[in-house]
Amino acid sequence: MKIWVDADACPVVIKEILFRAAERTKITTTLVANQFLRTPASAYIKTMQVPGGFDVADNKIVLELEAGDLVITADIPLAAQVVEKGGHALNPRGELYTTSNIKERLAMRNLMEELRGSRVVINGPSAFNHSDRQAFAAALDRFIAKVHKFQG
Repeated sequence: MKIWVDADACPVVIKEILFRAAERTKITTTLVANQFLRTPASAYIKTMQVPGGFDVADNKIVLELEAGDLVITADIPLAAQVVEKGGHALNPRGELYTTSNIKERLAMRNLMEELRGSRVVINGPSAFNHSDRQAFAAALDRFIAKVHKFQG
């Protein structure tokens, strides 16, 4: 298993949690972005810079992804592609997207986008906070423990 990170919009605190997890678990973690990223020196942490453009990083992640890999993203359409390809997707707030919930999340995202486009709803998600960081760290730890249990 590898971890892929949709890194352009990933909060710094989430990246830091991922860096520590990569070192602790020895799982290769690759950050994909259209900009240069600074990362700690590690055999387990890699970066992949892609050209700018709509969904370029997303498309690269889907191309490189193998079944069983984990993708960290808040992008629900990307999460849907990951799940469809046999991967797992975890958002920075700790929600794991699965075959049983991704269609509902995608439909809700599309509805909210439509409502925002018609100015019915103008608010986006709430600000990222300490509880979100804790939820992410706990969800990541649970996922890794579950995978290691099945691999070991």
